[in-house]
Amino acid sequence: MTLSALSAAISQASGRTFVAHSQEAIGGGCIHQALVLQDGETRWFVKLNAPSALAMFEAESEGLVALAASGAIRVPQPLCYGEVDGRAYLVMEHLTLRTLASADEARVFGQALAALHRHNTAHYGWHRDNHIGATPQSNATHVAWPRFYAESRLRPQLRLAAAHGYGGAWIEKGEKLAERLPALFVDYRPTASLLHGDLWHGNVGVLPDGTPAIFDPAVYYGDRETDLAMTELFGGFPANFYAAYREAWPLAEGYETRKTLYNLYHVLNHLNLFGRGYLGQAQRMIDTLLAELGR
Repeated sequence: MTLSALSAAISQASGRTFVAHSQEAIGGGCIHQALVLQDGETRWFVKLNAPSALAMFEAESEGLVALAASGAIRVPQPLCYGEVDGRAYLVMEHLTLRTLASADEARVFGQALAALHRHNTAHYGWHRDNHIGATPQSNATHVAWPRFYAESRLRPQLRLAAAHGYGGAWIEKGEKLAERLPALFVDYRPTASLLHGDLWHGNVGVLPDGTPAIFDPAVYYGDRETDLAMTELFGGFPANFYAAYREAWPLAEGYETRKTLYNLYHVLNHLNLFGRGYLGQAQRMIDTLLAELGR
């Protein structure tokens, strides 16, 4: 893809002439190529991939718009997406970010995340599917959270695992867990909260003025505890973050069990994306949850 083609797309979308004088290749994760383009005045963050990734970029852009519309937390504003010179692209505001570190920053982020989760709707899911990492993520709406989680989260990952050659008795146990999910929610019906959806520490940063920001979302409406659970899966969030969140919106009894359920989805996804190293962890999580249900 030529710089001139990207510059023309940015100029048209922004309403001001942009001619990239330099480009800097930066880490874009394991999925996309990422560049920072600048003309001496403005910097844009650009993701690039094959044309087949265009729908992924479209969904990401819509997710960022939804998060920004909440007014609760800072995100990079998307500018445009499309296809030029045989490459799909997504252009968004470039933010200068550093790692969430101080107690005050963690506290502000906890409060902001609770405020984001206060944005609710009547159904679980979203108006379109998107991706969790490189894996397609179904967001077909449901009025019952256990059904949504079984049909749009656990079962698709179990089917993928079987297709990737990880079949066996543990898949049957996973299906049994999906079937029995309503028993974990007899006394708990979560609010359908606006979620980031992929909230590990690598998708959170802090602006120079200390304002927290989130990016690379997998947006949908669901149990707010799923976002919190994922922050615990890989660590990296200070204790003040959790204290501030719980002060703003305390968690219901049973979170520790539900945390295992919600992180099972991400462990299964890592199994399907990165291989057998996550298989034992997924199996142990399923066994723990079935034991909680009395098998």
